[in-house]
Amino acid sequence: MPRTIRWGIIGCGNVTEVKSGPALQLARNSALVAVMRRDGEKARDYAARHGVPRWYDDAASLTNDPEADAVYITTPPSSHMPYARQVAAAGKPVYVEKPMGCTYDECQAMLDACETAGVPLFVAYYRRALPRFRKVKELIADGAIGEVRFVNARLYVAPDAGDYDRENLPWRVRPEIAGGGKFLDLGSHALDLFDHLLGPIAEVQGQAANLAGLYPVEDTVTAGFTFASGALGSAVWCFNAYNARSVDITEIIGSKGMIRYGCFAEIPVELHTMQGVETFAIENPAHIQQPLIQMLVDELNGSGRCPSTGKSAARTNRVMDAVLQRWRVGHVC
Repeated sequence: MPRTIRWGIIGCGNVTEVKSGPALQLARNSALVAVMRRDGEKARDYAARHGVPRWYDDAASLTNDPEADAVYITTPPSSHMPYARQVAAAGKPVYVEKPMGCTYDECQAMLDACETAGVPLFVAYYRRALPRFRKVKELIADGAIGEVRFVNARLYVAPDAGDYDRENLPWRVRPEIAGGGKFLDLGSHALDLFDHLLGPIAEVQGQAANLAGLYPVEDTVTAGFTFASGALGSAVWCFNAYNARSVDITEIIGSKGMIRYGCFAEIPVELHTMQGVETFAIENPAHIQQPLIQMLVDELNGSGRCPSTGKSAARTNRVMDAVLQRWRVGHVC
């Protein structure tokens, strides 16, 4: 009989309100039993609103809660490594938000800590489990576009309102907290999905710049890469684009066709072949992390396999480090 995996959350912020917190409660054989936030009043409020039995205002108390079997870390990237090591030292499985760390070295330290403690490490790259991207993977595996030749991704978005507030910038554009700019937060999704769909990226080079001058980190990034399979790829992420509309398009080009999808935009997946265009309108679940969390819980119960691990997520950080290497020389990150 599968056991109920009882979860604690360190850092119950916005990402846990709809995307993940309820998913921990709704997944089979899963329960959310404790939450922690440094602001105790906010932790208490979250627990009351979500029906969570216990709340804490310090991470150690939650980590050492004997009724929490596993811990989900949802704080900004700068604290992922210390919290992951703390949870691992307590002998509990770790589930951490993405990006896994600020750098590949931090990811490796987390992997080492979990390996030493003999506990698994999972990362919240939930697109790997979403039905729409499972369809993309199925199309590629079935040979719908033949052999993959090239991949291109484009994400152009306007600055957020908070990006203009120099005295109170959002954490995602503060290098001491995020490790860089929005590329690490959003670009990581596209790169991790490439790793999942097409295999590891073997070689990469990139350029980055701060063109709008709104904050101290990069706002425009380009990358070129080669997959271990030999397929090539390119990508552009611009976070200071014009306000009229955003662009979110990824194309996987093969010898017999092309697949087009939005990494973030919930638009139909398109399959282009000589026979025409076939579309697949697949909605995301209400709690978008639930499919991945279900796979994670099943693995902890010995009845499945979670596709997003510390090892796969660390590869994405390694790629991002390479893309930003030249930018980081002379910049504080």
